[in-house]
This record gives sequence, C-alpha cells and structure tokens, in this order.
Amino acid sequence: MVHQDEIKINGFLDPKTAAQYLKDHEIPDGLSAEEVFDSRINGGLTYNDFLILPGYVDFPASEASLESRITRNIVINTPFMSSPMDTVTETEMAINMALLGGVGVIHNNCTIEEQAEMVRKVKKFENGFITDPVCLTPTHNVADVHRIKQQFGYSGIPITEDGQLYSKLLGIVTARDIQFHEDDKTLLKDVMTTDLVVAREGITLEEANQILRSSKKGKLPIVNSRGELVALLARSDLLKNLNFPLASKTADSKQLICAAAIGTRSDDKLRLEKLVDAGLDIVILDSSQGNSIYQVEMIKYIKQTYGNQIDIIAGNVVTREQAATLIEAGADALRVGMGSGSICITQEVMAVGRPQGTAVYKVSQFAHRFGIPVIADGGIQNVGHITKALALGASAVMMGGLLAGTTESPGEYFYHEGKRLKKYRGMGSLDAMEYGSNKNEKIGNAATQRYFSERDVVKVAQGVAGAVVDKGSVRKFVPYLITGLQHGLQDIGANSLSSLREAVRVGKVRFEVRTAAAQVEGGVHGLYS
Repeated sequence: MVHQDEIKINGFLDPKTAAQYLKDHEIPDGLSAEEVFDSRINGGLTYNDFLILPGYVDFPASEASLESRITRNIVINTPFMSSPMDTVTETEMAINMALLGGVGVIHNNCTIEEQAEMVRKVKKFENGFITDPVCLTPTHNVADVHRIKQQFGYSGIPITEDGQLYSKLLGIVTARDIQFHEDDKTLLKDVMTTDLVVAREGITLEEANQILRSSKKGKLPIVNSRGELVALLARSDLLKNLNFPLASKTADSKQLICAAAIGTRSDDKLRLEKLVDAGLDIVILDSSQGNSIYQVEMIKYIKQTYGNQIDIIAGNVVTREQAATLIEAGADALRVGMGSGSICITQEVMAVGRPQGTAVYKVSQFAHRFGIPVIADGGIQNVGHITKALALGASAVMMGGLLAGTTESPGEYFYHEGKRLKKYRGMGSLDAMEYGSNKNEKIGNAATQRYFSERDVVKVAQGVAGAVVDKGSVRKFVPYLITGLQHGLQDIGANSLSSLREAVRVGKVRFEVRTAAAQVEGGVHGLYS
C-alpha cells in the first residue's frame, strides 16, 4: 500500500505508484449507472444527458465482439433491429438486416397474405439444405420454369418422376438450359441436364459445400440410397456465406432469421398462424403500451399453441411494473420505449412515457434478474446513442428513423428543393392509420390497434408523417454502425457487449451527467460554415 505521507522524489510520490495510490486512496472517478439514473436526484435522462467515461484500451477495435442474445433462445452477431414500420421494414430491409447480422421486423399494416408472403421471401432467400425444393416432372414445359422464376426468383429446378420430393431424381433444369430457348411448350425432358453431381443423404453441410465448390455446378441434389431427391444445395447460398459471414441464421435450416409484428386482437391469431407457416422465428407484439390484458392473453395463447416454436418480444414498456407483468406472462424479450422516437409524439399528446435512457436502464436492470433480454426501441439518432443504449443493459437497439430513407426501405424516392427524399411516418400518425383502413377494412388497421383506437370515431394522432434524406444502402450504412460501435467499446475498454454490460452492472464503467452547455460543447460548434 502506498501511504499518503510517503514522499519519494522531490516532494512528490513515485510516479510508478500512481495506479496503486489511486486504488488505495481515491473514490472512482465519475458515477455508477445506479447513481446517474437515480430519478430522485437527476430526474429522467435521455441519451444526450450523459456520457460514458473512457477506460483502458488493450485490444484493437476490430476484435470487439457484438454478439448478443436478443431473446431467450436467439443470439445474433450484431445488435441491430429494424422497426416494424410501413416506411422502414418490408422484404428487402428484413433480408439485408439479417445478412448483416441483425434482424428485420416486418410491419403488419397490410393484409395477412401480404405479410406472410414477405416473411416467406426472407426465409427462402438463403438456405443451408433446401428441404422443400420446388420440383417438376419431365412432362412439364419450359413455360413452367419461367413461371417459377417469376414467382420465386430462381430457375434451378430438379426434375423427378412425379414432380415431388422423395421421388426418383431424373435431371435438373437451370437458367442456362433454357436461356435462349424460344419455344415455351418444349417438354423439360428434352432440355434438362441429366449429367448430375449428387451427394448422398446424411452428408454434412460442410462436406456438401465442398462438393459444390469443386463441382462448379449451380445446384447439388441430395439423394437417398434409392436415388430419390431428399434435399438441394445452391451455389448462390454458398456465395452469400462468403460475402455475409455475420448473417443471422437459424441453427438447423441455416435460413435467415425473420421477425414480424402482430397486434393482440382475435384476427391476429389467424395472422400469426399464416406467419408461422411461412417460417417466422420471432413475433413482436406491437403496442405503444404493452402492459395490458390483451398482451398477457396473447402471450399465453402463443405459448400454449406454439410452445418454443417461436420467440415472443412483448412491449412496449418503460417501467419495472410493466415489465414484470409481461415477464410473468411468458415473454421471451421486452421492447422498451414510449414516445422517444423521432416521429412519435405520445409523450406530448398523452402526457405518458419516460425519457429513453432512464427507461432502458431501469427495465434492463429488472429484466436481467430473470434472464430476459431488452430491446431499446426509439430515440437512436447516431452511433453514440447505440453505444449508450447497449451500455445501459439493452441487448439490441431497434431503429426506425436511422434506417428510413435507405435504398432497402419501402417507398419511392422523390425530389424537393434539390434533395432526394423518402417518406417516413410514425405508426401513430393519421396518415398510417388511414392507410390500412382504406386498403382493407375487413382486417382492421395495425396502426389504430397499436394505439387502442380502432373503435374511435375521432382519431388522435400519436405520431407524425414527413420525409427523410436518402441515406444510400444499408449494406454500406450498417457496416459503418458496426465499426463505430466497435470503436465505442474500445474507448470504454470492453471487448464485448456482455463484458460491457457486466462492467456497468458492477460499477466498473463510470458515467457523467452532461449539462446543456456540455452538450453544446460535445457537438459541432464554433465554425463559420
């Protein structure tokens, strides 16, 4: 131990004892998360109201692990989720978010059939072994292959005796076989390739991929001892594995993980049935106020009907009391946020909600005791906000405005005063409420159900509609977020999200509350232009 009166050099302590002296005599710099988020002292805080103090850097940023458990049973490689909004997530966004290691949540402001088809397209985009390939018979014609290409986007079709799986494999028709074929009535037996490279049933995915690499073929049929087709492997999926090593996939089928939102009304049980049939992995119970009898009953129904076949993310919540209700009902994860989104005005209109930083910390702290992950939903404007949300205990962040305006978000670009824009609206906006109702009165409207207002004659807006500037493709934007987050972890001195959360929990990672002047100082200032 270094004693305070132990003078070593020229009246000063020996510099080599500085670290030990600090440990023996000084109170740790900054505040613990528990002290910062004591509402009796600091009130409710948003992400801009505090900073994380730097730690010790002993690893390169590229080695920081972003792997995170987003539900009881599902782990992904990057802690990013796209919001279930009809101007943010449909097929293209969900596919690309999964390829980049996150998860896209498909909105439900559409018909049941439309939403199920979007889920189906995500699940069919990338496979390991394709266990339900589309097959044709030798007596089908070229037009049938073109039809399948138009409907599903591929044309490598196995030809079996009766056009079914577990039927004798006779050949395969690829795009190359029919590329310049002008007669659509030609039978497939006259154009199919019969010189096939096949693998035997029981082969591992790694072994099958090796055969596919060396064969230079587009497809690898898997057959049993009787020569019957039992599965298929595609070269395109092999290339996707190389290009997207972080992709979020199911452990068994190696298909992309897909999530979708539903409401809590009786019609949503039918919606969920169709989504599960399409291969859904995670269902989001979409409500602005999740602490309701409707969510509790829906959670229990899903668990009784589907067991562990799908995971449930319930919410939204902002208090421990709300969280306790949904955890007890059986939720596999919680979505936290009320009125914090850039296009949400719930706090102003309804006088209900909570500042997002405080909400994430308080709910995460409680849910952690029961092993329930938390998703920070709303208020994410930049990489720093992502880092802060994860430090406060969130397992992932859900982004709406940050991803709106990207190439993969729904909608068409338009120009206004020389800027390329895309529409972006809150699901509580009158625009969104009117859209679903006008489209199909029979199915109700997801936006109105989300705010418990489907029976109201007069609609009260809890969101707004507007436009955002073109951000380019998420394939470039999300890697930027990944790298930025890794550098944030490096500055804090945590080499993984799990170690970050643990260091915050035990008080090793320290925080500082920011004044309004400090916030100005931390931003861009003092420039002429």
